[in-house]
Amino acid sequence: MKLSFLSCLLLLSCYQLAFFILSCNATIYQMKNLNKLIKSRKSGNPLHSKSWDRLDVAPDHYSPVYVGSQEGLMEADKIDALPGQPEGVNFNHYAGYVTVDPKAGRELFYYFVESPQNSSTNPLVVSLHGGPGGCSPFGYGALEELGPFRVSSDNKTLISNDYAWNNVANVLFLETPLGTGFSYSNTSSDYKTVGDQSTAEDNYVFLVNWLERFPQYKTRDLFITGESNAGHYAPQLAYTILSNNNVTNQTKINLKGIAIGNPYIDDNTALLAIFDNLWTHALNSDETNAGIHKYCNLTNLGDNPSEECRKYLSQASMELGEYIDIANIYAPVCPTSEDDSEPKSASTGSVAADFDPCSDNYVEAYLNLAEVQSALHARPTKWTACSDTDWTDSPTTMLPTIQQLIESGISLWIYSGDTDGYFSVTSSRYALHILNLPIQTPWRPWHSSTEEVGGYVVGYEGLTFATVRGAGLMVPTYQPERALTLISSFLQGQLPPLPPPPSL
Repeated sequence: MKLSFLSCLLLLSCYQLAFFILSCNATIYQMKNLNKLIKSRKSGNPLHSKSWDRLDVAPDHYSPVYVGSQEGLMEADKIDALPGQPEGVNFNHYAGYVTVDPKAGRELFYYFVESPQNSSTNPLVVSLHGGPGGCSPFGYGALEELGPFRVSSDNKTLISNDYAWNNVANVLFLETPLGTGFSYSNTSSDYKTVGDQSTAEDNYVFLVNWLERFPQYKTRDLFITGESNAGHYAPQLAYTILSNNNVTNQTKINLKGIAIGNPYIDDNTALLAIFDNLWTHALNSDETNAGIHKYCNLTNLGDNPSEECRKYLSQASMELGEYIDIANIYAPVCPTSEDDSEPKSASTGSVAADFDPCSDNYVEAYLNLAEVQSALHARPTKWTACSDTDWTDSPTTMLPTIQQLIESGISLWIYSGDTDGYFSVTSSRYALHILNLPIQTPWRPWHSSTEEVGGYVVGYEGLTFATVRGAGLMVPTYQPERALTLISSFLQGQLPPLPPPPSL
């Protein structure tokens, strides 16, 4: 069940309210994960067990990571056909598990789809998703956003996505962190220690082993993409790769860049950004916005905000209303029957058509079909979109890590759908302002295949920031064509295209 903005405010303590951006319209178990994370930050001994801002310092001791035998596993992971897939599928796709800790029995699930053309030369893109905890890069990323298929409203057939990212890259969807999607461990204590650090380490071990399973990709250009809390996962994995490339005698991963959409990267600006974004999108009143700015500390509400602050926060939630999707403030919400159990929506059977707000329901039903799990080589599982794994460590800001990655010379893009209210354009801008990067290419519009503006872009020294017009949190869901144009430009190392010349 998704939570309204008002319900989120009622569930949170005053301090936790500062982080409601992570939880509204999310599942209740994500709220539990967030609560634990916030408690660790408030304690005298916060669980920040690793510094992510010293890429230039080699570790004192490096132990080679686990690499298991991968012989024959690529062929075993090949998918013959997914149930309900359309005719004419002209690419190879694979799914299965990669062991990251054989002693614990820790296994990460993946879905990999090659390009229909030029798969032998196209780059490799690793697609991650959000959290805290984890939401499925396969269920969300592949089947609702950038993968080759979407699930139809009948819950059992697939629709081709003409704007899938495997048109321009070979795309690897990694079910991470542990407990996300089909990924699992046979050791129950593993689920009590999952956090940013363990996730980056597991993801790195996964990649080293996956590249042994698919050795033809060992020297291929690799890019990492993601959204939401992948604002942590993607930079941290990139950091781990670059750090280990400096010292390992194992596989050196040919990382070329990362691109993160609507990212959660900085606690200190998140709350200010969400309220400013609500006001500038006419989702609350002048009086409420002024009251919040006057009476609330928008960098840290603390444990005991004033009664006046509480009043205006409550007023903001009431003005926003119950029936709005904060992930896309202009999108329709999924209608339900009176018993709140049966989604009612008419699918058009076309990805290019308007977004179907009930897609979450279709995906969950499809991935819980026994024949689908069998085709994916997944163990029988009650599949859910997001995990309820406890979360133990997370830096309050990723900006020092991002600065380190800029200095490493890899390509770094941040992009934001401009109708997202979670991690909005405003949130990205406020965070990037802290870096104070010199501008190399001033703000300008960019275009896709039509004359309409696809978004806006600014080129900083070492980083590109782009917006996608009319897109929410999951950019390829709402604007698939524009998202494909954007990611194509990123992979080619150039800014998205200028407007077409005027017709004579």
